[in-house]
Amino acid sequence: MSELAGTPPGVSDVAGLKGAEDVLIPAPPKRLSRSALSWILHQGTRDPYVILITIYVFSPYFSRVLVGDPVKGQATVADISTIFGLITACTAPLLGASIERFGPRKPLMALIIAIMVPLLFALWLAKPGGMPVDMVGWALIVLGVAYNWGDVTNNSLLARASDPGQEPVLSGLGYAVANGLSVSLLIFVMWAFVLPGAVPWSFVPSAPLFGLSQTEHEPSRIVGPLAGAVMLLGAIPFFLWTRDAPRTGVSVLASLKEGAKLIVDTFGNLKGHAEVAKFLGARMLYCDGMTALLIFGGLFAAGLMKWGELEMLAYGISLSIFGVLGGLIAPWLDHKLGPRRAVQVEIAGCILMLMGTLGMGREKILFFWTWDAATHPAVWNGPLFRTLPELVYLGMGLLIAVFVTAQYASSRTLLVRLAPQDRMAAFFGLFSLSGTATMWLGSLLVALATRVFESQVAGFIPIAGLLALGLIGLFTVKGGGREVSQ
Repeated sequence: MSELAGTPPGVSDVAGLKGAEDVLIPAPPKRLSRSALSWILHQGTRDPYVILITIYVFSPYFSRVLVGDPVKGQATVADISTIFGLITACTAPLLGASIERFGPRKPLMALIIAIMVPLLFALWLAKPGGMPVDMVGWALIVLGVAYNWGDVTNNSLLARASDPGQEPVLSGLGYAVANGLSVSLLIFVMWAFVLPGAVPWSFVPSAPLFGLSQTEHEPSRIVGPLAGAVMLLGAIPFFLWTRDAPRTGVSVLASLKEGAKLIVDTFGNLKGHAEVAKFLGARMLYCDGMTALLIFGGLFAAGLMKWGELEMLAYGISLSIFGVLGGLIAPWLDHKLGPRRAVQVEIAGCILMLMGTLGMGREKILFFWTWDAATHPAVWNGPLFRTLPELVYLGMGLLIAVFVTAQYASSRTLLVRLAPQDRMAAFFGLFSLSGTATMWLGSLLVALATRVFESQVAGFIPIAGLLALGLIGLFTVKGGGREVSQ
């Protein structure tokens, strides 16, 4: 999830990367400390906000119900994403570059939690005739910026929270807990609030728990307080036990000035490294396209396929599970093709599947085949995804999840192959900056295209364009080919 925010310059984890073997790192202890475990839990309990609020549940509800029109809703959500993306791009790199000089992180994290948790609980009031749509939109903007700042702050404590040599373990376990908890919460919401009354299964409650009303869209609104409660509970061990940085005595203003200087120095590392510069330029484009795919994928599916809470929850669960396959496939593609070609294959796969989804609908398949539910029997007798168009769309969505996840992993491997080993940390700072510098661009293009053409499908064409430009840019990069055994 933190790929959406990136890790700014000055914050990078290169322990264990190829070429760093000359750095003496003590053998990590086998047991994780209380500090490490509390950091992992905090990482894991922050990320369900992304899955529940920004992608699969609340954002589609905001578009479909509160805005009341899928096309206008997609444009509105794109505006929201553009605004908090611009704020993040302007502030997160400086925050990441300067925070090390300032010292303690917990005071800033406490402020972020104090902003996010009440706003998440307030989303319960976001119902027709309740909180105004504009107010909900501004709440989502503040939540987006605060989450990204929290991502920077939390990432900067990774090395301090762990014992020497344990950084990769904490990083991986943090993502694993986040993914596992997000999927578990999606399953819980579906079992407790959406399936009751829809299926006769004995293991499903006969009515939604806590008396929630499906007609009042309460299952979609409850995810705000649910994400807030989980985030708050995960923050308690973090504040109690995670090791914080000591005070440096450097003022806030002085640390910001030094952070700005560090960003300038980081860009100076590109001199004489044309291949890395070309790669980072290409990544800036295709990574922005991938980010837009993640942000708007749930919104697009809900509007195009007219899916409700049940279908969107199942869709989110399925994509989250299949995303794991991308992490497993990426190393195999890197070995067989080389990381540069692997990234190209993964981007091309995303483009192909994305173009396929643009030709889908409740009554058509891949642009040309019409489908009449009245004349075609259901493919199966389950409670959802009963028609062939729905199953085809679901299949393409699952493949997109695989390709997007694989791309993140292969891109990191490609940087390791291209960058000089003695300056790896600086180049990973640039790598992270390339993922945040234009994270607003995809959202802006989606908003413009959706409004101009008054179509959700048209709004997604710029995403394919960003992916294609990034793919073309990689053809200019030399290096990153398949390693040949001696």
